[in-house]
Amino acid sequence: MITQVRHPIWLPAVKPAGARTFATLYALESFARATITSVVPIQAYELLQNKQTVSLLYTLVAMIGLSATLFMPLLIERFSRRWIYTAGASLLAIGSLLFMTHSMPGQLLGMLARVMGASALAITLNLYIMDHIRKTEIMQAESMRMAWSMVAWTGGPTLGVFLYTHYGIVAAQGLVVVFAAAQLVAFWYFRLGDNALIRPGRTRPASPLRNIRRFVSQPRLRLAWVIAFGRSCFWSTFFVYGPILMVATGQGELAGGLLVSAGNALLFTAIFWGRAGRRFSARKIMTLAFFAISASLFAAGFSGEIWPLATGGFLLVGALFTVALDALGSTAFLRAVRSYERPQMTAVYRTYLDLSELLPPLVYSLVLSFFGLGGVFGTLGILTIACGLIAWRYLPKSM
Repeated sequence: MITQVRHPIWLPAVKPAGARTFATLYALESFARATITSVVPIQAYELLQNKQTVSLLYTLVAMIGLSATLFMPLLIERFSRRWIYTAGASLLAIGSLLFMTHSMPGQLLGMLARVMGASALAITLNLYIMDHIRKTEIMQAESMRMAWSMVAWTGGPTLGVFLYTHYGIVAAQGLVVVFAAAQLVAFWYFRLGDNALIRPGRTRPASPLRNIRRFVSQPRLRLAWVIAFGRSCFWSTFFVYGPILMVATGQGELAGGLLVSAGNALLFTAIFWGRAGRRFSARKIMTLAFFAISASLFAAGFSGEIWPLATGGFLLVGALFTVALDALGSTAFLRAVRSYERPQMTAVYRTYLDLSELLPPLVYSLVLSFFGLGGVFGTLGILTIACGLIAWRYLPKSM
């Protein structure tokens, strides 16, 4: 009969989405992003030849990326999650094609495409996770997701710098295109779709400003944002100023890639941090992590450019404890957000990443006018102390 539809035989064999599904997608995304994590700031430094100007470039890109993030719920409502996710992965590939021009316009547009693609992927993936993972299993699922991405974030930065220095920009950036394509294939194979049971209400505000006010009015969401902002500030600083430190002090571009890879290798501890959170409470582990990060950053600020290898070692200690926040921090948001406003609140929550790439470079550009790179790390240490105090004071003891 013409009304009958024949489906491909392999489609029913696909298992329902679970923790492994999202760990797989995030691992592929991580490969697409991590491969040029160290290459992008090195390219920017080569083009601009000035650390302050690089900071201002990152500030400009983050400002535009923030606007894209806030309007993401409107795009999701208009085009559905699957197409926004597809666009996000495509933007990662487009960004690498723009980087291949090795020009200032290509650098700016490539960074913008990369930031907007990451925003689309982060928001849609979080929505899928909240649809398919129970709240009681979120901590375990997030730990698995971080651990599975460890290979990408460990080998990717060094591999990208190696390809960049030995085979040129096309080899390094071309690998991103391959991983982005693999990510899209996996995503469409899993056939993730919108949750038909969760639809925006007609009276629910769609305005980004009203969404922000709604988010800020909820204390638990504010707290989750502060925790995420603090840990993201560390990573954005580590990824950008770690390689710059190695290049500026004569250690070489490959040393910058090795530093970032070594920090990312610590992601394998996410599983152990997740277990520690379940045993000793996430509140205690996250507070301890913030204070340990602060101590390592102050030590890195003291050694600065005088002892760059020691500075890199202190930054790695900070990275170890930041992984604890990666494994446990998002739990505060995923447990607090209400199901009927997930797209709106997830978009506002996601601004922690944009602002962590916007505000620190802006502040650092002023700090670098008076101090060296050590001042950058010391300034970040002050922020993480404040985040630790807030987490200790306001995180529920039962968490």
